[in-house]
Amino acid sequence: MVHQNGQGGLPNLLDIAIQQLNEAADRLGLDQSMRRILSKPQRILTVSVPVRMDDGSVEVFDGYRVHHNLVRGPAKGGIRYHPAVTMDEIVALSMGMTWKCAVVNIPYGGAKGGVVVDPTKLSIGELERLTRRFTTEISIIIGPDKDIPAPDVNTNAQIMAWIMDTYSMHRGYSIPEIVTGKPIEMGGSRGRVDAASRGCVYTIIELAKCIGMNLEGAAVAVQGYGNVGSNAAVILEDLGCKVIAVCDVYGGLYNEHGLDTKAIKQTVAEKGSVIHYKGPAAPITSSELLELPVDILVPAALENQITKENAPRIRAKIIAEGANGPTTLEADRILNENGIIIIPDILANAGGVTVSYFEWVQGIQELSWTEEQVVKEMKRRMVTSFHEVYSRAQAEKVDMRSAAHLIAVERVAQTIKLRGIYP
Repeated sequence: MVHQNGQGGLPNLLDIAIQQLNEAADRLGLDQSMRRILSKPQRILTVSVPVRMDDGSVEVFDGYRVHHNLVRGPAKGGIRYHPAVTMDEIVALSMGMTWKCAVVNIPYGGAKGGVVVDPTKLSIGELERLTRRFTTEISIIIGPDKDIPAPDVNTNAQIMAWIMDTYSMHRGYSIPEIVTGKPIEMGGSRGRVDAASRGCVYTIIELAKCIGMNLEGAAVAVQGYGNVGSNAAVILEDLGCKVIAVCDVYGGLYNEHGLDTKAIKQTVAEKGSVIHYKGPAAPITSSELLELPVDILVPAALENQITKENAPRIRAKIIAEGANGPTTLEADRILNENGIIIIPDILANAGGVTVSYFEWVQGIQELSWTEEQVVKEMKRRMVTSFHEVYSRAQAEKVDMRSAAHLIAVERVAQTIKLRGIYP
């Protein structure tokens, strides 16, 4: 089954997702009926989103919300605003969310949403109107007990606040638990902003222990300096790592002696890109960054960044996937053959959805946890999940991505068997 082509001839994310599912299903001995259930999304909602622009004209944007599988609990997944959004991408990412929730053993199914739009070309008013109309269109399938959206690429706490307000206005009372990743003032969780980054770093720490790597002075390169990449860089530097290269969509910085990650993060907050940083650094491209001889590489940008073309030149010892789907299947095989250990996305960046789960629980219980509680419980779950995956990889003599999919697919399939097929 071949779907729409990926961007620039790159592999289609949905083809990759189904291939990964089938490889896990082969090893688990799942029958064709179970494969049919797991390979299809439960529902796909396609919506048109008319927005009155500041000049009085009306633009119509395409939007999607997809539920992949809900047997383990309500649907959970982010909403992204990006001009390259496609339905296949959203379906694939919703499937990835099913596995991500299962691998860290939280009671959610997978969902994803997206709008085909370049938000940088919208005013703040246009962005709000887009968000409120999109929320209204998907309100028929979202809800605090059935589908809980969250931030993703180009969306943030403010956009979650608009979603929460719009949904609440339709119901006539405040429902903070309809979204996660919202401002703390509205029931958001402490520790949510850097949760994905912190979770990623916990998996790096545990892997370093397993392979005997000393993180003090370890060279790190981070691709993508948004929320996940910037916070991961800061946390790794605080641990004693030497972050020698970072980049974003506009360009990159390199300094073999190490960069000041906090100062760069501040520069991005003030001026919008790492390239405006005035400290000691040479320019570097995103592709050059990926091929640096580092101990740890954190791809935290978009999908399909490591391909069969550049994989043979990648020299990192560990790759921790802060982004969703940054490595193609062909690249995965090349990296594994070259002895590079990959902490897969469905484990490495699961800290975000784990703390989103805590935020949802706090909302339902009308309680507020301290940041200490959030971080402690997230660390416990991430460390436990890491060792489950690492042990499965060792026992089955497979890479960590295969092991993570084995655990996740097995958990979901077992739940389907226990629940049975209605009617």
